Amino acid sequence: MLTVRKKQIAIKKTQMHDTDTGSPEVQVSILSKKIEELASHLKKHSKDNHSRRGLLKMVADRQAILRYLLKKDPKKHQSVIKTLELK
Repeated sequence: MLTVRKKQIAIKKTQMHDTDTGSPEVQVSILSKKIEELASHLKKHSKDNHSRRGLLKMVADRQAILRYLLKKDPKKHQSVIKTLELK
């Protein structure tokens, strides 16, 4: 579970302006942080299948947003991947 502080840091990495909280770049950033947190949880609790399902859904959501971003603006897509160190 993300704390408010960690979420704010993730938002600041990719936001376009001060009040930007819902752009695709910010959504990918927040999902990436949540995925990291949940992956570390699953390393300790390997039999937690409910959380594993949630993790897979988050990964799929992030992929869908990245595909959308690639279609809309390939340069932003590349910058988000580079900023968040994905792939």
